[in-house]
Amino acid sequence: MKYAFIDQHRHEHRTQAMCRILGVARSGFYAWCRNKAARTAREERQRIFDERVQKAFNGAKQRCGSPRLTRALCEQGVSVNRKTVARSMRRQGLRARITRRFKVTTNAAHNLPVAPNHLAQGFLAEQPNQKWVGDITYLSTGEGWLYLAVVLDLCGRKVIGWAMRERMSAELACDALQMALDRRGRPTGVLVHTDRGSQ
Repeated sequence: MKYAFIDQHRHEHRTQAMCRILGVARSGFYAWCRNKAARTAREERQRIFDERVQKAFNGAKQRCGSPRLTRALCEQGVSVNRKTVARSMRRQGLRARITRRFKVTTNAAHNLPVAPNHLAQGFLAEQPNQKWVGDITYLSTGEGWLYLAVVLDLCGRKVIGWAMRERMSAELACDALQMALDRRGRPTGVLVHTDRGSQ
């Protein structure tokens, strides 16, 4: 701290006088000045390395921790160990995002009646309200899973009904279909196709 003060004010006051007033040796100050250039070079190397780590981290969609990033950097020809990469990640506040395991939302193993597949992969519709399709997906939130049921009109692929709940239930699918019916004026003769889950 004292050496930095002397360095900042050396053009205003004599170095010898400042060293005497602050109680430091002049030789110590000059040694600090010589080391300052080495520190600056080391900080520049660290900055460049941090940029490489961040680029590799973002290239892996922020899903890799230090072991996998180390392997990726080594494959790019960078000679580095895991601890160095881990320190760089800590310095930059980089944390790998945990990927959620796939959660099955379709239960085809049930004893409920199954409607025949009238759509037969015919996913084209020439006019609105001919063919609707529906499905349920899930979203991970900070408070747990949230289930989303959606109904699309195959003419234009527009979402015409949806519903969200904390539990996957028949009411979820019914609410989405009810919204689609209400928004489209309760049309008749519409082919509604969903997967063969228990909902």
